[in-house]
Amino acid sequence: MTLLSLALGSIVGLSLGLTGGGGAIFAVPLLVYGLGVEPRDAVGISLAAVAVTAAVGFWKRWRGGLVEVPTGLLFAVAGMAGAPVGSWLSRQIPQQMLLLLFAVLMLLVAYRMWQRAGVPPTVLPDEAPDAAGPACRRDATGRLRLTSPCAMVLAAVGLGTGVLAGLFGVGGGFVIVPALVGFSEMPIHRAIGTSLMVIALVGVSGVASHLLAGHDVSLAIAAPFIAGGVLGMFAGIAISGRLSGPRLQRVFAASIVAVATFVIIRSTWQG
Repeated sequence: MTLLSLALGSIVGLSLGLTGGGGAIFAVPLLVYGLGVEPRDAVGISLAAVAVTAAVGFWKRWRGGLVEVPTGLLFAVAGMAGAPVGSWLSRQIPQQMLLLLFAVLMLLVAYRMWQRAGVPPTVLPDEAPDAAGPACRRDATGRLRLTSPCAMVLAAVGLGTGVLAGLFGVGGGFVIVPALVGFSEMPIHRAIGTSLMVIALVGVSGVASHLLAGHDVSLAIAAPFIAGGVLGMFAGIAISGRLSGPRLQRVFAASIVAVATFVIIRSTWQG
């Protein structure tokens, strides 16, 4: 069981290291179907594993200058506010329905990521601050101009990320990375680093909400799962440096579809 938990955890870390997200998208199904953990217990273990693994990845990418801390903090604060709401919602939904909703969410995210792969960022001149376009823009040096509309958009996406974290046990990276690229025009590799910071902070909030709700986190399963995640994280970071952003997104999207299909089949068969 320990070796299996270690191996499955490495898949989560590999995903986080490669794309800055998707860790918990794989963690919950792996825990439920690979280790036989109950879905609600899997949420707590998933959040703990993703939070620790993401923190390690954030530290490494921050040292490489690939994290926008102010933007990440805005996401994180909003996300931490939404996590308790998601945790409450998860207790109102039957477990089989929770897994099916999770699978549907995965398919929607996969479609969006595939669609966005290879789309170049919008470049807007500083001379046109009131022109129609994205709420968030960057100056000539690439620095984000955090205006009020931009802050509101990023905070709203961060809040939604927190709700997803509490509801499904996800870190939210699969939402954060596309949002950072799409709304703040952030380069993909920097978005991955910033996403890892947000995931770590939101994950801590999600674990706290999970524990306060009276659910336990099994250390016997979580410890080797987390250790595997850290090892996978370093491997993912090394591989991501050799791949282009569009290729990473397409590979990730295809993997999500495969896992979602598996979850739907298993949930329907068991139901």
